Amino acid sequence: MEYTLLILLLPLVTFFVLGLAGARLRPCTAGLVGTFSLAVSALLSYVTAWEYFSAPRVDGIYPAVVPVNFEWLQFTRNLHIDLGILLDPISVMMLVVITTVSLMVHIYSMGYMKGERGFQRYYAFLSLFSFSMLGLVVATNIFQMYIFWELVGVSSYLLIGFYYTKPEAIAASKKAFIVTRFADLGFLIGILVLSFYTKTFSFDLLTSGDSSIFAGAAGTTFLGASVISWAMALIFIGGAGKSAMFPLHIWLPDAMEGPTPVSALIHAATMVVAGVYLVARLFPVYYFEAPDVLVAIAVIGAFTSLYAAVVACVQTDIKRVLAFSTISQIGFMMVALGVSGMEGHEGLGYMASMFHLFTHAMFKALLFLGAGAIIHAVHSNEMNRMGGLRKQLPVTHFTFLIACLAIAGIPPFSGFFSKDEILSAAFMFSPWMGWTMSVIAGLTAFYMFRLYYNIFWGRPAVHEHAPHEAPADMTVPLVVLAAVTCVAGFIPFGHFVTADGLVYDIHLNWTVAGTSIVIACLGIAVATVLYMKGTNPVPARLAERFKGFYTAAYHRFYLDEVWMFVTKRIIFGCISRPLAWFDRHVIDGAMNGMALVTQKLSWAIRGLQSGQVQQYAFIFLLGTLIVVLLLLLYV
Repeated sequence: MEYTLLILLLPLVTFFVLGLAGARLRPCTAGLVGTFSLAVSALLSYVTAWEYFSAPRVDGIYPAVVPVNFEWLQFTRNLHIDLGILLDPISVMMLVVITTVSLMVHIYSMGYMKGERGFQRYYAFLSLFSFSMLGLVVATNIFQMYIFWELVGVSSYLLIGFYYTKPEAIAASKKAFIVTRFADLGFLIGILVLSFYTKTFSFDLLTSGDSSIFAGAAGTTFLGASVISWAMALIFIGGAGKSAMFPLHIWLPDAMEGPTPVSALIHAATMVVAGVYLVARLFPVYYFEAPDVLVAIAVIGAFTSLYAAVVACVQTDIKRVLAFSTISQIGFMMVALGVSGMEGHEGLGYMASMFHLFTHAMFKALLFLGAGAIIHAVHSNEMNRMGGLRKQLPVTHFTFLIACLAIAGIPPFSGFFSKDEILSAAFMFSPWMGWTMSVIAGLTAFYMFRLYYNIFWGRPAVHEHAPHEAPADMTVPLVVLAAVTCVAGFIPFGHFVTADGLVYDIHLNWTVAGTSIVIACLGIAVATVLYMKGTNPVPARLAERFKGFYTAAYHRFYLDEVWMFVTKRIIFGCISRPLAWFDRHVIDGAMNGMALVTQKLSWAIRGLQSGQVQQYAFIFLLGTLIVVLLLLLYV
């Protein structure tokens, strides 16, 4: 399976070709080159998945396959950094997810980005991002993952700031880069601590279940927690930054300033699930060596999901609604991992998290691309500029409705099956976690159908030009993703991806499923009553009656302002500025003072270098005489 290397190399080569020679190509040609390259990578990913999952199991599990690997840097016999490709159930699944969504985005962008300045540059950045994400998910060791992790951050910065003439886009790209860098610092420290005590970077060794690997850390604690727990908590901070977990979520809503297809690629299906993938990749370490951190992950995920769902209920920008929806759904995946065990039904949460990652990637990409088609039609992101668009945009309306039903958890769409398993795992963990996530699922159904009705029903807005359906290169990806959303729930996911690698047959818990369906239907019913006709005064009255809470939720509970206060007033004002003063006046002053003294002394003794031999002889004799006199006096 050495051909899997081409899955990574093709986007990389495309990036260099379009980056170096893109200006000499016509925009259409550049788009076709990028799209064809991703199509080949996607085809190879499907072939890889078919070949891998059709191969016979070994001892009941799919074995990890390393078709390509070479040693890059060696520190000790066991501690070395390799570069290679690791194929196992979750990495193969991610190859399919990334290449599928990326291919749909490439095709969609041919129509959406047509006529945009920097079209070739856009496709070059898309290729770089695809290469970075693919390299991240197939990494054989945690340090290789970190390298591609940072490359994902760089490429996302370039894509978010694509409209570099817009101050908002530049600010959003810098915000995303800086916030994720803070988180990545924790990731790096965690890697260094973990490798120091385990003497390895290899995923194979770290996740083998062999406790002897962690023997070097036995008995080592810090502030009451084991050093491995601290290392895994720091690693999770890196994942929390990429996956926009509270309180490191502040970059994601602003990242909507990038092109809408970028939002579908980065902020719906790939980059934001990197943190989930990281926890899943190291799940055995969390489960066996740091179970306290795993519980904390579940709690943080639940709170993040609730917070984002509440904020999404009051947003008016359709992309921001979808952004907070993404944050909420990532919280569901984190909760599922946090409440999971390892074996059989105990490991339901792990399987459910990966299943929801797969289904969410498809219907959330569909939602973002559908939002792009809507924005393309009305030239606005605001819901008050929409309404009654179901007749003008029939394909977009139908596919968008399918995605809304899926994320709301309505059968038989894919989101129902994956979300139901998450709720079942949450109830197995504790009733309060199960009911909390069930309520959040109801809020999800409400705000998604609030979005749906405000766009496609309600009172039609007045437009300068009559809205019309998007061209075929934009609608075809919508239809493909909608079709996948309709059938993906019937995939026997437990036969492919489980915590212990063994086959697990999914059995719907109809008590939980029935409850979730009722709650989702209640959320949809409330949204229907309040927003379907667009004339109901109740939403305005509620907003006025609970004005304080409504305003706070609309402004994201002022967390951006809190972060600005912490960074500007505390970090910059109280820490960075005094350190800068000390560096400028004490450190630089000392060095400048030494240089000044040296200069003055040099000017004072420069006469000794006159070039006159008789002067040198006189000074030599004078020095000799002084030395002799000193010897006579003190000897």
